[in-house]
Amino acid sequence: SSSTGGQSAIPADAVTVSNIQAMSNWEAVHDDGGPGQSHGSTKIVSSPSRYGSTRSFETQYSGGGDERYSVTYADDLQSTNFFYDAWVYFTNSAASIGNVEMDTNQVMPNGQTVIFGVQCDGYSGTWAYTANQGTAAHQNPQWLIAKGTRCNPRDWTRHTWHHVQASYSRDDAGKITYHSVWLDGAESRLNVTVNGAFDLGWGPMINTQFQVDGIGSGGTTKVYLDSLTVSRW
Repeated sequence: SSSTGGQSAIPADAVTVSNIQAMSNWEAVHDDGGPGQSHGSTKIVSSPSRYGSTRSFETQYSGGGDERYSVTYADDLQSTNFFYDAWVYFTNSAASIGNVEMDTNQVMPNGQTVIFGVQCDGYSGTWAYTANQGTAAHQNPQWLIAKGTRCNPRDWTRHTWHHVQASYSRDDAGKITYHSVWLDGAESRLNVTVNGAFDLGWGPMINTQFQVDGIGSGGTTKVYLDSLTVSRW
């Protein structure tokens, strides 16, 4: 059903952090790895809302600029499996959204950071996932198309809540297996294993990033995030 999606995969002893969108330490920054320019602001709003603590992301961009919003919520080095679960709401400004990216980043015991990234890719019209096609020290992060999947944020029904879920895991070397993503309960199986380890020099942390990429010469987008929950084990 659309209410559960892949949640049945979460074991009873998993650590679950709920309502991450309501935490006060969110930050906004332009993603200088992409094109253009962007500036973002984020705050808690009461409407539209599922439970009264929705986070809004308002991004002004030019030249297809990307704005990354992130929050650190744990420092667990040991967990190797993650289940991401969130609700996302678009206004008519979705016409100006190129991609919506939802990431989990975890520092491993060896000090390297694993970047689990999935995005609804409006350029390819598919789900995409991130991989390091270089080495941890000499990095070459790339978005890879999940063949046989379909996703475009400009096609999502507007002014309604959409349920986004993702399941992924890693090994001790930072190899990521992306299992599946779900949109409103419809599963897209990825079943791919890629290198995902980066030498970033971060201290122990787990954070999640929510990135909104503009498309075209410029504009303003507004996106809402609610009930953001990440389980790990």
